Amino acid sequence: MNYGFVKVAAAVPQVKVANCFYNIQQIEGLMRQASQKEVQIIAFPELSVTSYTCMDLFSQETLLRNAEKALLDLVNNTADLDLLTIVGCPLVSGSQLINAAVAFQRGEILGVVPKSYLPSYKEFQEERWFTASSHLQQSMITIGNREVPLDCYLIFEYDEVRVGIEICEDLWVPIPPSSELAMQGANLIFNLSASNELIGKHAYLRSLICQQSARCIAGYVYASAGFGESSTDLVFAGNGIIAENGTLLRESERFSMEEQLVISEIDIQNLQNDRRINTSFMQGYLNHNMDNGTVVSFSLPNRTLDLTRAIDPHPFTPSGDALKERCEEIFHIQVAGLAKRILHAHAQTAVVGISGGLDSTLALLVTVMTFDALKIPRDKIIGITMPGFGTTDRTYTNACDLIRSLGVTLREISIKDACIQHFKDINHDIHVHDVTYENSQARERTQLLMDVANQANGLVIGTGDLSELALGWATYNGDHMSMYGVNGSIPKTLVKYLVEWVANNKVDEASRATLLDIVDTPISPELIPADEHGNIKQKTEDLVGPYELHDFFLYHFLRFGASPAKIYFLAKRAFGETYDDATLKKWLHTFFRRFFQQQFKRSCLPDGPKVGSISLSPRGDWRMPSDAMATLWLDEIAGL
Repeated sequence: MNYGFVKVAAAVPQVKVANCFYNIQQIEGLMRQASQKEVQIIAFPELSVTSYTCMDLFSQETLLRNAEKALLDLVNNTADLDLLTIVGCPLVSGSQLINAAVAFQRGEILGVVPKSYLPSYKEFQEERWFTASSHLQQSMITIGNREVPLDCYLIFEYDEVRVGIEICEDLWVPIPPSSELAMQGANLIFNLSASNELIGKHAYLRSLICQQSARCIAGYVYASAGFGESSTDLVFAGNGIIAENGTLLRESERFSMEEQLVISEIDIQNLQNDRRINTSFMQGYLNHNMDNGTVVSFSLPNRTLDLTRAIDPHPFTPSGDALKERCEEIFHIQVAGLAKRILHAHAQTAVVGISGGLDSTLALLVTVMTFDALKIPRDKIIGITMPGFGTTDRTYTNACDLIRSLGVTLREISIKDACIQHFKDINHDIHVHDVTYENSQARERTQLLMDVANQANGLVIGTGDLSELALGWATYNGDHMSMYGVNGSIPKTLVKYLVEWVANNKVDEASRATLLDIVDTPISPELIPADEHGNIKQKTEDLVGPYELHDFFLYHFLRFGASPAKIYFLAKRAFGETYDDATLKKWLHTFFRRFFQQQFKRSCLPDGPKVGSISLSPRGDWRMPSDAMATLWLDEIAGL
């Protein structure tokens, strides 16, 4: 497989009712188009060989005999194609008629999956013609002169790709066959459907598919009948939907009168990683009494990987309509966590060091919202600005203006004299701007915050974010430490969005102007003196790399356990027009080197709320030895 991706398609052909040989021509045409587009597995709608709406014609020997002949013609005519194909066809098994999904490849039928649940209510009458899988008397079926497996729990397997099949109504029952197939290992479900349109049904269907793909931790490919089906009583819109673990990847145009191919890629590696991590997933299998399915081997075609699915360069940040809801939810989580800690500690105040940068700004905003929620006056919050050798007028002014505009108590305590005395005490040359020079300032600030918190019976609110923790871009026992860290699960790229969202939606004009200028300020710890023009000289992203890249690397490394090679591949897709390959590799190496080197800082983090799916808390999501070697990961990067 190519980094775990499998290219799949949901096909919606034009059909003619009961015209089997016309229908297989349309199916073959779409198969050949799909093969040219590098598709590896394709599914067609329920009963697509005959059309779904044949009604009592399904009791006619002529239709059934020609349906089987047309199916065999299709299989033989496409023997030169190597993609795994699944089509719907009525098949006779002994004295029973089944609504079947037939899987074939390279001119060979691999297996037949019968429909498990036959709807016979309202507009549906399938029990009038078909037999449900539970009532079948045979486990093999003869098609032409070929005997193949017949089972609703067939799993078609190639390496880590395990394909399960269900048919239309099967999805709508309390425990769909796909749930049991997933517990038996299937990670890619295909649903052959003929679902008619009703007002409001499509939104429910889409939600159902996404939800089932999430519950199964699987890819879900849904192909439903479209134009050409009988409109005697019903209309079919031709829904082709592809989802992966709760996310909608691609869908067809509804009510199109043309044939359609809906193509995307399913990331099998990500799905397998999620299943390994989610130990409850296998408990479902152990606690659920079921018969083991039949495994059928197939060969996954070797294809050149050309991703059609979008790779989000900023996976942590919401967009569009989701922005408001996501931002509000994040603040609610942060506020709830901090409120509980303040009440439990009987704290009378909160102390926040305000630098004029993004992280401390977000921490202050969270603290203000928390005090508002607890109905504690804002002046009980102590915002402390602590100018040092690298503080610029811009950040100093923004810090003071923000504290005042939010109604917080302002204290200004310069760290210069204390640091100068400290340098004398340890015999350090003040003109040597090394790690000692920088970290002394960070630790002096932390000491001041802790001592003021003791004076005021308060808590020091931590400001460090997830990205800094991943890179270890924090001074050990300096800004690394606090009494409660509200930003520890929020990456830098998201911090910027949150501050900007508050500026545009939650504050007065004075605070808004200050917040937007903070958003526009270069990210810096300001531990090195400014340049000759008074501007920030020490820019974090010049030193450790762009945060948008590191957040991208972090997301795929922690969320899916992706290898450096796969992360690099995805990064080229996401950032190809922004960064060249050499730059991506450089910062990818930096990320992994620092991530491993700096674990010791993460092993002793203060408490703080988990906000998103990724956290580096040593008590929860990420438990890593502080002395682990990065050799394997760095060697892989060197070989790219």
